[in-house]
Amino acid sequence: MLDETRDEDSTLNFEYFPGAVQTYNGGSTFVNKFDADKFSELRSSNVYYPFSSSGDWELGSWLLRSGLSMSAINTFLSLRLIKKLPLSFHTANELHGRAELLPSGPRWKSQEICTSHPTKRPLILYWRDPLELVQFLFNNPEFQDAMELSPYCLYDSAARLHRIYTEWMSGEDAWSMQSQIPRGATLLGTILSSDKTTISVLTGDRVAHLLLISLANIKMATRLKSSSHSFLLAALLPIPKFIHKNKRMKGVLEARLIHHCLDIMLEPLKQAARLGHEPRTSSTTLAQLAVVASKVDPSDIEVYFREAQKFCLNGVDKPFWRDIPLSCPSKFLTPELLHHLHKEFGDHDAKWCINALGSAKIDFRFSVLQPVTGFRHFKEGISTLKQVTGRTLRDIQRFIIGVIAGCAPREVVTVVWALMDFRYHIQAYRITDGDIESIGSVLREFHLHKHSILDAGLRHGKGNKPIDNWHIPKLELMQSVAPSIPRVGVSIQWSADLTEHAHIEQIKDPARGSNNNNYDPQIYPGLRMAVATTAIDDKPDDGGNDLCVRSQRFTDYFARSVQLASSPPDTISLPRRAFSVGCIAFNLAYNPNICRISVDETAAKFGLPDLRAALADFFLHEKTRGMDSVYPIGGGPRRAAENAELPFDDLQVWFKLHLQTVEVHTNSLLPAQTLLASPPDGDWQYGCYDSAVVNTDSTKVWPASGLQGHIIVQLRLIMRPLGKPRKQWSWADRFLSYVQRFDIVPQAGTYRDPSSQMHILKRAMRSGGQHLGDVIPVSQIRTYANLIPRFGQHADACLTSFNSFKHCREFFLNKYFDKNSYHPLSL
Repeated sequence: MLDETRDEDSTLNFEYFPGAVQTYNGGSTFVNKFDADKFSELRSSNVYYPFSSSGDWELGSWLLRSGLSMSAINTFLSLRLIKKLPLSFHTANELHGRAELLPSGPRWKSQEICTSHPTKRPLILYWRDPLELVQFLFNNPEFQDAMELSPYCLYDSAARLHRIYTEWMSGEDAWSMQSQIPRGATLLGTILSSDKTTISVLTGDRVAHLLLISLANIKMATRLKSSSHSFLLAALLPIPKFIHKNKRMKGVLEARLIHHCLDIMLEPLKQAARLGHEPRTSSTTLAQLAVVASKVDPSDIEVYFREAQKFCLNGVDKPFWRDIPLSCPSKFLTPELLHHLHKEFGDHDAKWCINALGSAKIDFRFSVLQPVTGFRHFKEGISTLKQVTGRTLRDIQRFIIGVIAGCAPREVVTVVWALMDFRYHIQAYRITDGDIESIGSVLREFHLHKHSILDAGLRHGKGNKPIDNWHIPKLELMQSVAPSIPRVGVSIQWSADLTEHAHIEQIKDPARGSNNNNYDPQIYPGLRMAVATTAIDDKPDDGGNDLCVRSQRFTDYFARSVQLASSPPDTISLPRRAFSVGCIAFNLAYNPNICRISVDETAAKFGLPDLRAALADFFLHEKTRGMDSVYPIGGGPRRAAENAELPFDDLQVWFKLHLQTVEVHTNSLLPAQTLLASPPDGDWQYGCYDSAVVNTDSTKVWPASGLQGHIIVQLRLIMRPLGKPRKQWSWADRFLSYVQRFDIVPQAGTYRDPSSQMHILKRAMRSGGQHLGDVIPVSQIRTYANLIPRFGQHADACLTSFNSFKHCREFFLNKYFDKNSYHPLSL
């Protein structure tokens, strides 16, 4: 399947901007600059200089990044065990002194900012030259193969009838900007992200205002990984406390201060952008500011603000972008998914749902959903959640449509799923012209039915009083998302998730190493230290290896399966515990949960009375059609008898299976999902069995084919037959599973429930009333399938998270569980 995906990509047609990039000799690379350091001669014999060895540097680097205070580091270094180590430093001061000798990246600067209105304390701007930071990113060898340098148009075929939008370079803005700069020049898109973050722990109110910088030329697959360190800390903006009686004017002064600081910090980039051409802008904002300035003195902020409000301006008289060539806020202020989409859901959609069902009812339904390994289970519901994070909001979004469907008014459910479809559509890594039309279509669906929210009185304000208007800025911003995609590429690349994570690495962790006193004098050397350690970590050694070992955030089972496949059979356990089929990798634990158990004992333990007959039918199918044929899960009668003879007596049994797939658009590796098939135990009196998508037609491929050639099953048993001692048998030694099928319940003229836009499933039954189940190879499983009980108007009060799957008769096939299954389940 990985090859099939590459073949599919090969049908795409690229049209690159002619003459966009020209290479010039004489530039210095990252390694050149590293080797130009004054200690480079010493480093030629010891790459870790000023540290004595790899181990010396590894411990020193860990201590510098640990967030430990100087006192704690001294205590650690004074331990007798540590004293025995051949270290080049013995105190925290010595460690910091050696770190100061490391080659550094772009240097930090500081500047006191003078303001027209008094503040409670002096304002200090800490910043680095943004042009040096851009050069640092551009020269970083880690991004060598992940950089796009020429704008392009991407089409779905050689006919070039339909555009596809992915990276920033595939958008119309990059193409337009390239046409306005000299031939042969390289266009670099600068990303700036600014936000405040609290850095004090438990006590205090210390807040930092970070400005991060990155390059839009770095491909999304690399840039959106936190481990790539593609966002650099460019500035710490001052956080003022103005002395002014009017609170709103304090906000205007703060906005002016931010623009003034950005003016100072971005001047090198402005100068670089001006070379070779004159600034061009058609922004009406600057014309409006000129009108305001002609009438009012900007220093009289209250009068100026009132005049600016007539144009819906915020009172900033000199916006930082005013003299940046080719810049226009309507273009460079891109949609931001974390705040514009997910926070909007928490502030509005989720509250509409809570008001529609009532807190008790919606909380109960969330609490009885079967837990999913690796995801949050809302055992207390969602109505009383506090300090909700973006991840929590995403977890609520996964389930909320299925939870409210059948209970909330139908039009209200339509409003919620329309906005949910909008979110999932625009989070794709590849968007076509047809997708943009679909995005507009679901927004129109929302506007068509949004009156139902106000009619039912579900939108509440302060004091829980109903609101009868749609003055929601985040909803208004949604109208600009679809038009922005052709200009600047897909919206997912502009999400603040990565920059929010960067706050931890770049400021919160270093701040924990301080004593929380006299913050400003400590921040400068702290930032200098962070730059130095990062620079040496990014330097490759002579063998091309990183000096530091970067930890992987999740296991790559594809790589493990390749390693086992290339290993001699006599050196590993067979069948191989990790293997892959197309774009799916499977992994089972080396040791089974049950090493040996008879077939009949297994049937009793897992509640599968037809297990023996199902195994016999499977081997008969394999014998007649071959092991490579796809095993169908049909509805006909059993061919084998319940007491059928098998060529084995015992089984090995596993209670879980790790299933790993790749992102549907980019082929990027995704974390593995754990599928459970565990027997009754403790609170799980009926066992815990997950559901999955299974392939039943070899001509259909998941996810491109959607549910065509695939069915939904419940995974009831993962096993491997153990042959009888000293007896030869011919079957292919592999892992098998016993699964029970679900059937789609047809709706009026469609296969989806009109209210929720999801498939409704019921358990398939044989003519005798037994659950329809069969044995299939584990390799026919394609992905995890999340099912939500169809509660209806009233959920059974006896349901719990341990028994809801057992007692419910019908289920929603939850297409909103993750972005990777949303698209194939929407086909």
